[in-house]
Order: sequence, then C-alpha cells, then structure tokens
Amino acid sequence: MKWQRARRSTNIEDRRGIRPATGMKVGGGAALILVIVTLVLGGDPGSILQMLETGGGTAPTDAGAMGTPDDEAGEFIAAVLGDTEDTWSAIFAASGSTYQPPTLVLFTDAVQSACGTNSAAVGPFYCPPDQQVYIDLSFFRDLHERFGAPGDFAQAYVIAHEVGHHVQNLLGIAEQVHSMRGRSTEAQSNALSVRMELQADCFAGIWGYHARTQRGLLDSGDVEEALAAAAAIGDDRLQRQSTGRVSPESFTHGTSEQRMRWFQAGLQSGSVDRCDTFSEG
Repeated sequence: MKWQRARRSTNIEDRRGIRPATGMKVGGGAALILVIVTLVLGGDPGSILQMLETGGGTAPTDAGAMGTPDDEAGEFIAAVLGDTEDTWSAIFAASGSTYQPPTLVLFTDAVQSACGTNSAAVGPFYCPPDQQVYIDLSFFRDLHERFGAPGDFAQAYVIAHEVGHHVQNLLGIAEQVHSMRGRSTEAQSNALSVRMELQADCFAGIWGYHARTQRGLLDSGDVEEALAAAAAIGDDRLQRQSTGRVSPESFTHGTSEQRMRWFQAGLQSGSVDRCDTFSEG
C-alpha cells in the first residue's frame, strides 16, 4: 500500500504506555455482596471483580497527546485514518451532510473509554458514546503471527472496518440496531450483530474503492491481503481453531466467506447502497 502518499490525520490520541485511570472503588463488604448476588443470578463474578477494580464504565481521565504520532507505526495509522476521512467526507458531502470524523486512540495493554475498561485482548473496537476508535498495535502483530494475515493493507482494512462502525453511528444505524437487540432473543441479537459487522466490512470496502480509484494508494496484492484478514477473523474459522467445532447460533461477526464477500461488495461498487446487509444474506 502506498500509504506514504496519504494525508495524515491529526484526530489521534496517543495513550501508548499510559495506564488506564481507575474509577470509584467499592469497599470489601459491598464487593462481596455484589459477587454473591452475581453468583446467585448465574453471572461471572470474575467480570464483576474486574469491573470494580477498573472502575467500570466511567469516562476516561487518562488523556494522551493529540495529533499525528512521529513514529512509523503511528504515521501509518494517521495516513489510513486521514484517507478514510477524505473518503467519507466526500460521500457525506454528496448527500448534503457533513462527516464528523472519529478520534482514534492508540493504547497499550488496556484502555478506559465511555464503554468501560477493555484489555487489548478484545482487539480493536469502536465506542459509540464517545465516538472513538481504540487500537492496541499489538493486534497487528497477532494478525500476522496468529491469524496468518500479514501486510499493511490487512491492517488498513481493520482500521477502515472500525471507522465503518463510526459511519453506522452517524447514520443512525447503530442506534436502530441497538434498540432492536434490546427487544430480541440472544440468537436474534447475535444475528443483528453479524449484520452490523458485515456492513462495517462493506463500508471498509467502500474506502478501499476510493483509495484505489481516486488516489491510487493500492499496490498489487493489497486486496488479497485484506481478504486474507477478513477470512482469518471469521467466526467459523476462529471457533474451529479454538474449540474444534462451529456454533453458528453464537456468531457475532459473520463467517469468513461472508466477511470476504461483503468487503468485496464495497470494494467493487464504492456505494453505500450496495451495503444493505440487513436485507441480503
């Protein structure tokens, strides 16, 4: 990928090396009561203890430096983010609206957001309440070494996918789906989550279309890198690798085939209209 040609975004907060700030703690007696109640209700006491330790979903207070990082990994992130901003700004403008770009937060090991405290183990994520994308760059190493999906465009696909969730938030899709999931069974909720994730894949493809046709940023083999990444993190492949069996009813992101297909749909069309994953299979 010819990412060096792309405009660098300044909408980056670098929290690498900063420990998440802790929120309000609960005393020992109250904590014990909460754990007992959780056990009675069939919950996971470990998650409660972790929440109490980290302060739950309090707003972050561990701010980092804003702007374009000066290391190569940070510059790469800034270049890809900047190009997604250019793509979506043009698309929104064509429909008579204004694109509000997200802030991308770089972190190490764990991070606090409006969605709570998360470890790097959850992978990159988007938090709708604060409209921020969160990435620990160690995920890119895992993408290469654990999932067998190397290459800079594979990494760019991951960033563009999370930005796709931000686009869903701006378009009101995220709110509608959140409301529907609140009235759904677990299986129905999982199915809606799959549709959301596949649409974010399609939106990532839309960015790829414009990066290739309008700015010539793609090299030979880049599309294959992104498809390899999409395939590597399909629910069916991940479940088969971890447990040896596949449980479709528990899918939340889609199969490898679905993820590749919807990324290609956006990449080939460059059109938001082609990304209606809620109507198509």
